[in-house]
Amino acid sequence: MPRFRATLAYDGTDFAGFQIQRRGRTVQGEVEGALARLAGRTRVALLGAGRTDAGVHALGQVVGFELERAMEPEALRRALNGLLPADVRVLDAARAAAGFHPRKSAVSKLYRYVLDLADVQPPQRARYAGHCPHTLDQAAVRAAAALYVGRHDFASLASSGSSAATTTRTVTRSEAVFEPGRLVYETEADGFLRKMVRSMVGGLVAAGRGATSVEALAQALLARARRGWPAPAAARGLTLVRVDYPSAAGQS
Repeated sequence: MPRFRATLAYDGTDFAGFQIQRRGRTVQGEVEGALARLAGRTRVALLGAGRTDAGVHALGQVVGFELERAMEPEALRRALNGLLPADVRVLDAARAAAGFHPRKSAVSKLYRYVLDLADVQPPQRARYAGHCPHTLDQAAVRAAAALYVGRHDFASLASSGSSAATTTRTVTRSEAVFEPGRLVYETEADGFLRKMVRSMVGGLVAAGRGATSVEALAQALLARARRGWPAPAAARGLTLVRVDYPSAAGQS
């Protein structure tokens, strides 16, 4: 069967996450439903590069699937967007190379977190940005962000009950940029644990508010114990921006 890959963008507000669950509306469920209609089948299995949580958004989620129907990629993109709800869109589609797997073939992922810092958050931003009505120490936030760079065991930042085979990840980018009225944090790594990015932001906020010190965060990271780490930031401020692959992987 023809194999395809596609890039999705979605507003995660009204989803229970990317992955199909027993209850709740999911991105995977919506896309698989649209694919099933195109293929005339009960189900077309969809693989994703990342299992974003409830409320998390995406600009560059990559998926892969096989379709029992001969279609040109551009025609497939248009057809899927005609069947999908307004909060999910296929940005591009292409034929996938043999052996391509959206998650296993990826070499890095880039996430962005937006945190509004005003006393009152405008309601128009409440779907797409977290809110922290406190003054943050910018130097402390940047110092905390620097802690994450490198290869570390991030067990302290993983959600309880994680099924990951290993909690060690390599972070190549961890940048906190202060803009008027908000903090924009971007991080890139070879992979992320469930709720890891939100926990990274929780650490930044705790250090910026003075609730903990950068030194204490460093010790909590080494402790590999979730109970010693600050609470994760709200899901709504987080977006999966991009997934990168080796130049030889992905499209056929």
